[in-house]
Amino acid sequence: MGDNAKKALVDGLNGLLADHLALYLKTKNFHWHVKGREFRDLHLLFDEQATAIFANVDVIAERVRKNAANTLTSIGSVAAKTRIVDEDDTSLAPMDMVERLRDDNAALVKSLKELKELAGDAGDNATDGLIDEWTDEAEERVWFLSSVLG
Repeated sequence: MGDNAKKALVDGLNGLLADHLALYLKTKNFHWHVKGREFRDLHLLFDEQATAIFANVDVIAERVRKNAANTLTSIGSVAAKTRIVDEDDTSLAPMDMVERLRDDNAALVKSLKELKELAGDAGDNATDGLIDEWTDEAEERVWFLSSVLG
């Protein structure tokens, strides 16, 4: 495994870690602030998805450490690495929330597919295998959110 391939993988993993943390918080934000007729169903769906997203955080960080590198260390480091756009509006319509989470999860799927190539280039079979699981989970979230939108 070349140093450049390993550095690219670690950088990608830290980006994935940042995206998971940011998407977790965004999903919980929507869980806390959803209103309307769809409240119960969306409140529960958002909480379920946030829990699944957060479950991957430690595993991703440990992959960085197992590659002899440092993980993100602060909110600032997460903000600098994430591609998930912040959402501070607590009055969004429920379907706007669903749409934004669907799009964020779809973007995460794309990032995961790019990261899989980096894991292959770095010869990191363990990360390569985990990426398949994470991709499947993100694709399921996209499917659920798309189905809510009709």
